[in-house]
Formats: sequence, C-alpha cells, structure tokens
Amino acid sequence: MSTVKPIANATHDYCINNAVIHIKDLRLRTFIGFNPEELEKQQDIVINAEIEFDASKPCISDDERETLDYKVITKAMIAHVEQGRFRLIEKLCADLLDIIMGEPSVLRATISVDKPHALRFSDSVAVSLTAVR
Repeated sequence: MSTVKPIANATHDYCINNAVIHIKDLRLRTFIGFNPEELEKQQDIVINAEIEFDASKPCISDDERETLDYKVITKAMIAHVEQGRFRLIEKLCADLLDIIMGEPSVLRATISVDKPHALRFSDSVAVSLTAVR
C-alpha cells in the first residue's frame, strides 16, 4: 500500500510515492531440501525482493544517511543463506523476509525464492511472501 507524500520544499506540483528497491536475481548456494542428496550437496537458489520505504527525505537531501541501506540488508541475507540449512523453501523465504522487515524504515517487502530444477520439466519452483507494516 503506497502512501502519496509531498516533497517538502519542492517547487513541483506533484507528489512522489514511496520508493521501491528491487533486488533482482541474487544467485546463492545453500543446503535446501530434505531428500538425502539435498542434505549432502548445496543447491542453487535465486532470490528476488521488492522493498518499499519512504524516500521523501533522501529525494531532497541526496544524503545516503537518510535512505535505506540495501547493501546492509543484502549482506545479511547472503550470510543467512550461505551459513544455513533449510528443509523448506517456505522457511528460507520467511527468514529472508524477517531480515528485511528488521529494518524499521521498511514499509512493505515481497521476497521470492526460486529453487532451479526442483521439478523435472520445470525451470524452477518458487515461493513468495509479502509483509506490510
């Protein structure tokens, strides 16, 4: 749910909605699954995320201290994936959403985790979750 907010001190006759950061095709490897071979060998996963936040201040200030630091969030996600073991894509997806929503300035986030080649004749299987503050 986007909220339209005017930009303070702007001379424009319009408002800017919340910003959405898109993290696309973050490719990592982890232990995911519960079949014997999945417990022994890391597999590829692909992560996509949309992170919504109020960017009215950084749009005016051009100051990196006033915006959402997506690099910090992404590094935490990478560490969690690479150090973890997961039976279900749903659990991994929920964990990653929790990392994103741990940043108080995040208003809404959607995350999807793809497991390539999880099904025969399919490019991938994916799970998506969304959280709203």
